[in-house]
Amino acid sequence: MSATTLAVLPFVNMSSNAENEYFSDGITEEIINALAKIDGLKVTSRTSVFYFKGRNIPIPEIAEKLGVSTLLEGSVRLAGNAIRITAQLIDAAEDFHFWSETWDRKLDNIFEVQDEISLLIAERLREHFGHFEIQEHLVLPNTKSVEAYKLFLKGRQNFNKWNPEDVQQSMAFYKQTLEIDPNHAEALVGLAGAYSFLATIGIIPYAEGWRKCSEQTHRALSINDKLPDVYYQLANLAFYTKGSYREAFEQVNKALSLNPNHAESKRLAAFLYILAGRKSEARKHLNDLLSIDPLSQETHFYDAYIEYMSENYTRSLTKLNTCLELNPMNMPAHSVKAFCLLKMERCDEAIRYFDELPAGIVVASEKHGTKAIGYALNGDKVNSGKYTGLLTQEANCKDDFTASSYLFLLAGATGKNDEAFTWVQSETKSVSPLLMLRYSDPLVNPIKSDPRYTEFHQKFFPEELFVVKKETYKKKPLLNDSAAANFKARLEQIIQKDKPHLNPELSLPSLASLLGINANQLSWLLNDCFGKNFNEFINHYRVEEFKKIATNPEVANLTIMAVAYDCGFNSKTVFNSYFKKETGLTPSEYLKG
Repeated sequence: MSATTLAVLPFVNMSSNAENEYFSDGITEEIINALAKIDGLKVTSRTSVFYFKGRNIPIPEIAEKLGVSTLLEGSVRLAGNAIRITAQLIDAAEDFHFWSETWDRKLDNIFEVQDEISLLIAERLREHFGHFEIQEHLVLPNTKSVEAYKLFLKGRQNFNKWNPEDVQQSMAFYKQTLEIDPNHAEALVGLAGAYSFLATIGIIPYAEGWRKCSEQTHRALSINDKLPDVYYQLANLAFYTKGSYREAFEQVNKALSLNPNHAESKRLAAFLYILAGRKSEARKHLNDLLSIDPLSQETHFYDAYIEYMSENYTRSLTKLNTCLELNPMNMPAHSVKAFCLLKMERCDEAIRYFDELPAGIVVASEKHGTKAIGYALNGDKVNSGKYTGLLTQEANCKDDFTASSYLFLLAGATGKNDEAFTWVQSETKSVSPLLMLRYSDPLVNPIKSDPRYTEFHQKFFPEELFVVKKETYKKKPLLNDSAAANFKARLEQIIQKDKPHLNPELSLPSLASLLGINANQLSWLLNDCFGKNFNEFINHYRVEEFKKIATNPEVANLTIMAVAYDCGFNSKTVFNSYFKKETGLTPSEYLKG
């Protein structure tokens, strides 16, 4: 069965105080994170759903853009210690609300409320679309302090704006959270992410930022080893500070085992696979990513990068241009675009490329490296020598790993095998990730037939990491054959004798209770033995009940819907929809016939 697809739209802040927006945003993200843990439920990431915040766009159009079958929308009203949350599920294809609920609770119980909401939403989705297993709890308290929780949400809201000023403000909120609750693991991970972000863009010293990122990440790990963000951050630390492909690969897979919808980890996994030349695995993760985070600029950059690494240069260039239309300051996109131009033999364009960009986003060694390679491929030894000299100076004088890596690309692109592998041998002693980043680049294709290339490739990207074990765990059925047959017979008997389907409040858990099994087992039973989800199974009997009753002269004075309600339906839209699915006719057409 294909995964059920869901997008949780930003909950509307219904509080009198507009500043409580951070809280409604936080509730949205918490529910996304909770539901994303469920294997078999594909949940759109925060980045893509928040694109629609404050925009008046029809539900079917949103669903089409996000590629989902169902949307969840809701609101949050916060007043003192009281909170009201509303939520409703919308079937995108039919454009109707098939479930809604309101919760009035105390803020002190916010985690219990989030857990209750997430579990109920998951249950309704399963009833509507089909079987998947649901854990006993989807949200666990991360602090006993409501004030710490509020500060954490403010920190996350600021961090998600992705600019230096707001990220620095997020750090202040995270630190205030930790002053109240030093064991708030999520705040520690947030702080770690802020340090790595500021280090990467040069706001704080690179080594200092990653050192502090490591400290906070390991503190969080010691408190809670079940957070996917912790392992995602450990994977980044392994790659960018240790130059360890193996550790990065293992850590990102731990993150995905905890949350198969973790967009950041999906991105990193696709990146790691393509560096190792594992194109099909990279594309699989990228396709998953496009389905859960289709509107993210980062997702589309990685899409373009994988096309480049797969040597689909025209497609890559088209996608890179789209990225740059949305964000002309996207430095990685500019770098890969220059590589594309070189591989497409548009060397003159590549040589001029960085001259035409704003100085603030140009890295000197990238500019000189591109010119050196471009002139070399054009056969201009004089100019190539000039820029090779500048690169060499930069590599020697400033410990510039980027300049050094361009010397490797230059040697590889011009078929200077000994020079290229001398560089590789020397770089294996460093911890720079640029060795792994550049090693498989298409620019060095001329040296890939050299036996030394395969030897180093196997060393950098160990084959055993990618071997799928034959004894891979296969999930056991929730009921064995004998038990399944027994419960199937008992269920049919209960339906015929007790007619639980006439109760409009009947749910999967309540029917499971009548049968004496748990909801996961009943969901599996309906899917495996009847080939139906809960709603299809129950509404079939409701339709059959209607067909028997509606033609009885004793109910001639009742409306069609009055009879439908007596048969267990509680929605006109649901009744009409299922009746037509079952009979091919509308209720009126059926009765006339």
